[in-house]
Amino acid sequence: MTSTNVDAGAGLPPPRVEEVSPGVFAFVQLDGSWGLNNTGFVVGQDAVLAIDACFTERRTRWLLDAIRHQAGQRPVRTLVNTHHHGDHTFGNYLFLPGATIIGHDRCRETVLAEGLGAKGFFPGVDWGKIEITPPSVTFEDRLDLWVDELKVELIFVGPAHTTNDIVAWVPERKLLFAGDVIFSGGAPFALAGSVEGWLETLVRLRALGAETIVPGHGPICGPEVIDDVAAYMRLVLDAARRGIEAGLEPLDVARQVDLGRFGAWLDGERLAANLHRAYSELRGEPRGVPLPAQAVTDMIAFNGGQLPRCLA
Repeated sequence: MTSTNVDAGAGLPPPRVEEVSPGVFAFVQLDGSWGLNNTGFVVGQDAVLAIDACFTERRTRWLLDAIRHQAGQRPVRTLVNTHHHGDHTFGNYLFLPGATIIGHDRCRETVLAEGLGAKGFFPGVDWGKIEITPPSVTFEDRLDLWVDELKVELIFVGPAHTTNDIVAWVPERKLLFAGDVIFSGGAPFALAGSVEGWLETLVRLRALGAETIVPGHGPICGPEVIDDVAAYMRLVLDAARRGIEAGLEPLDVARQVDLGRFGAWLDGERLAANLHRAYSELRGEPRGVPLPAQAVTDMIAFNGGQLPRCLA
């Protein structure tokens, strides 16, 4: 385990690199709250496969420095985007022209459609230069990549966190790069995805038999975190059912919910948005359908009228 030689600022620890399997590394950005995502990379004999970029130019350059520290002059030939959100894609352009960027069909569509919209939600972030760069190779269901003789299976598992979630599964090592389908120590966020779909996705992930999971946010973990995320999602769905029966709005339900052990998780304001998603599904609306702006307005209201904290 090594820390990058940077000043993360805001009292945060610097990003660190953990070798989660021989030649396979996780780039971990704690505390894992908004915008502080994890990425990964696999070092082969001649080239590198990277999994996700970072939210800002500065943090993506830290990632590239970390890759060079482990891989030397071997180039990054492939970059995988686990989904479209800016904290996993805004730094894509820094991998060009050497890398081919791969993502789900809908990842490409949504990166282009949303552009730099996320920047308006997080004022004060030092973005640096950002150039929207979507995947240039897309797939619908599965795609196998090889780093020398090590197979990395890209599997579409959405809608869950978004409509375009994929995971990178390394079966030989029982290692899963889960993207934001798994949050470790932070509240999951289903605004752009599906609560019911997320629960189904977690069943699929459990069946893989992963022993080590690199989550999209938070510390590296084991398969027990799958059960934690599932328990949180069931709590949200149950609360939404009770709220609908009582004729309450999602924000009112959020203010009444006892989160129990999940109350210590980061970014608890996501509960209000998650309830809006659950309400939508319980009304019979399609999974992943865009929700009215009220979902975000209520999340801010539930957060004491403050925009979410982003330390990226």
